This record gives sequence, C-alpha cells and structure tokens, in this order.
Amino acid sequence: MEIYLVRHTTPKIEKGICYGQTDLDVAATFENEVAVILNSLEITQETSVYSSPLKRCTKLAQQFSDNILIDDRLMELNFGDWELLKWDNLPKKASTIWMNDFVNVSTPNGEAYIDLANRANEAFTEIISTSAKKLIITTHAGVIRSLLSKINNIHLKDSFDIQVEYGQVFKIIKQNNMLTLL
Repeated sequence: MEIYLVRHTTPKIEKGICYGQTDLDVAATFENEVAVILNSLEITQETSVYSSPLKRCTKLAQQFSDNILIDDRLMELNFGDWELLKWDNLPKKASTIWMNDFVNVSTPNGEAYIDLANRANEAFTEIISTSAKKLIITTHAGVIRSLLSKINNIHLKDSFDIQVEYGQVFKIIKQNNMLTLL
C-alpha cells in the first residue's frame, strides 16, 4: 500500500496567528501549490482520499478526487481560547506552562498534543487497515508530525524537529504490516 500524507497549502491568514482548528480558506497561491503537489503524487482511479473537514484540507483533497472521506480526527490541534490570537500575545503564564509540556498540557479550553496524537493515530490505523492500494490523506502539520513520530519511533516532544511545510508530501509504504517513510 502507498500512503501519501499531504499538508494543506498556505492558509489565508496573517503570519504569527494561532489558528489550529479555525476553518480558514486558502491563500491566492493555491493553484500554484496544487500543481507542485500533483507532481509528487501518483493518483489512479483506485486511490482513496481522506481529509480533515477543514476547508484548507478539503479544497486540496478535491483536487485529487470527487469522492473524499472526511474524518474529524484528522483536524489540527484545538487551541481553544488561543484560536486566532497572535502567538506573541498569548497569556505569558499559561503559554509558558503549555510550552514546557505541550505534549500533556492542554491549551485553555483546547487540547494537549497527546490528545491530537491519540485521535490521529486511531484514524490512521483504521484508514490503513482498508483494502485500498493507494491512499492520500490531506491534513495538518500537527497530525503529520504525530503520525511520523509514531512511524519513526520519535517521542512526541521531539516531533517538532520534523519539518512539515505547506503542501509537503510524505510517502509511506505499508508492506507486511510494516510502515516505511520514503
């Protein structure tokens, strides 16, 4: 089985804003970014496409197939009260506590990274247990990092060392129940 994890394209939002599960549209560079992504994928009629329900992912997924399977567990981290605040303007005490243990500490009225990892890995396990030969999953950096950390046996606290750019494609092969990142 071939699995492609694809991060959404550049969102339409000012840099430096915390936007996790906010349902943002895509930037004006969308078409150009899609062209680059399409060159990295091998899509056939048998390719199954899964997506986060957020617009920046579904718009991309629609470029791959008319039949998209939406899974809420593929959404980005819920930043709760911090959604749409500037990172520089987050409450210092709360953000320091969160930054010191973002894996286990939830954002105010949001979730911890371990929660994202658990739901994303649950979804991924179900998705890759299907009979599909090729899968494309359009999702977010946090989800991709959590999945790659599990595949590569990296602790979640170190997963932010994994660079995940807008529109980046990660190819994984599942063979004999083993996952290999190419």
